[in-house]
Amino acid sequence: MLNTIENPPNPWTGQHIDWIGEPPTAKLKVYRETARQIISTNNSPDLSFRHSVNPYRGCYHACAYCYARPMHQYWDFGAGTDWDTKIVVKTNAAEALRRDFDKKSWRGEPLLMSGSTDPYQPLEASFGLTRACLEVCAEYRNPVWIITKSALVRRDIDILQTLNREATTFVHFSIPFSDDDVSRRMEPFVPKPKIRFAAMRALHDAGIPVGISISPLIPSINDSDIVTLLERAREAGATWAFCVLLRLPREVLPVFSERLASAFPLKYDHVMSALESARGGSIGESGFGKRMVGVDERWKMIQRLFRQTCKRLGFNEGERPARGVRDTFKRPGAEQLDLF
Repeated sequence: MLNTIENPPNPWTGQHIDWIGEPPTAKLKVYRETARQIISTNNSPDLSFRHSVNPYRGCYHACAYCYARPMHQYWDFGAGTDWDTKIVVKTNAAEALRRDFDKKSWRGEPLLMSGSTDPYQPLEASFGLTRACLEVCAEYRNPVWIITKSALVRRDIDILQTLNREATTFVHFSIPFSDDDVSRRMEPFVPKPKIRFAAMRALHDAGIPVGISISPLIPSINDSDIVTLLERAREAGATWAFCVLLRLPREVLPVFSERLASAFPLKYDHVMSALESARGGSIGESGFGKRMVGVDERWKMIQRLFRQTCKRLGFNEGERPARGVRDTFKRPGAEQLDLF
């Protein structure tokens, strides 16, 4: 059951305005959900994580390419503008996470925040659900990985330092474009690339491991940005990097296609043709083992450039973040219970 939040708090009037991107051009509707459980589990062989926490449904960032858009339809919302103008907040996210952690079946595996939304989208500045969940993770010493496009993560440096000391944490910044104008056209309400790189540097300087995701990779739009983005990320302290070919499942294809035609009319045909070629003729490929990568020669060249640049700059050395996780999980009070 969803309940509309009348007169929701406005994050653009708060102290974090410089970290959350541009204010809305359309009226934002916010809905409250009481979650029974908050941890989602997947068994995809394509992903390096099995468990994720999504304190929000929908995402104000309005990225044209977001693969999670179809999920909004489970609430009878659309995958288009509804995705970024009708946001669901799980106001009891921290309490639900605590309940999940207290289940005997939970073994302290790493959590991703988040797989289907951005945990630091603008509403987080007002609701603080992500921070509350991180505080629970710190209390239980549960490892956390974060992927975000927002500089708002800087607000939580203190709790991330605690997590990194008591468990394990790693923050990946999603920065697929080096040019501000291109970024604005494809991800209109995301902080500028330079703001994200500054946040990356701030976390690195605070001792928090950081990386970069150059995803999605869109042939003829941002494949030429690879070297620049990796160099800027390395300068900002990043040690890990990955890239994923643009995915266009189901309703994402028409949303992306419309935005691309509006933003880059002269490139439209070339980009769509390149994507179809990269996908071996099936532009909406969604099969395991195929949806994250391309098959044509151009994609292989992109991958070679990415790997060679990573090697030159010293990325991806040592254990992957997914494998360097310590077994630290412990329920609060467990020490006292062991005495009796």
